[in-house]
Amino acid sequence: MKTFTYDRKGAGLHIDPPPSDTPPPIPRAPLALRALLRVLPLTSMSWSLTAYSRRLANRHPGLFRRLGQHDQARFILDPTDLPIVLRLHPNRGVPNMAMLRKADDYDVAIRGPLAALLGLVHGAYDGDALFFSRDLVVEGDTAAALALRNAVDDAELDLTEELAQITGPLAGPLRQFSALVERRTGVCLHRSEEAGLW
Repeated sequence: MKTFTYDRKGAGLHIDPPPSDTPPPIPRAPLALRALLRVLPLTSMSWSLTAYSRRLANRHPGLFRRLGQHDQARFILDPTDLPIVLRLHPNRGVPNMAMLRKADDYDVAIRGPLAALLGLVHGAYDGDALFFSRDLVVEGDTAAALALRNAVDDAELDLTEELAQITGPLAGPLRQFSALVERRTGVCLHRSEEAGLW
């Protein structure tokens, strides 16, 4: 439906375009991040991710418990706009994470742009909409993927805040930097008060 507005400066009537129901495109990972991940040592990154995931498990004990029979599944999280994949092995609440150049043996793979994966964790995107639009693709054990989705949703994670909690005096600058990156890239790095679309 077209609407008309009148320009008080005398330029006459303008036809306003109809409001669009199409959501904005999902942002892509910054080129600088892609370049950095091509040269980072993956072994040390894997150690750091494992330590971080175990902290999450301690702070949110229900996170991996909710996986039930899937707590030994091997999950591949594949940000398709980055040159790495993440492998998560919940290991009955003592998780291990690895950063890899390509997916190896796994039970389920969840693939999509980094912004979509982080947006799902932080409740910024509707998971069902992403699946139906094929912005997110699941391969393998879909029951395990659904269990992970429900567990993450229930935990209401804020990955930036979790990291800030262990950085001591750097917590403030980290939050500021995260907010700046979010504004510049459109990638959701924290959970907003309005989150809850999953």
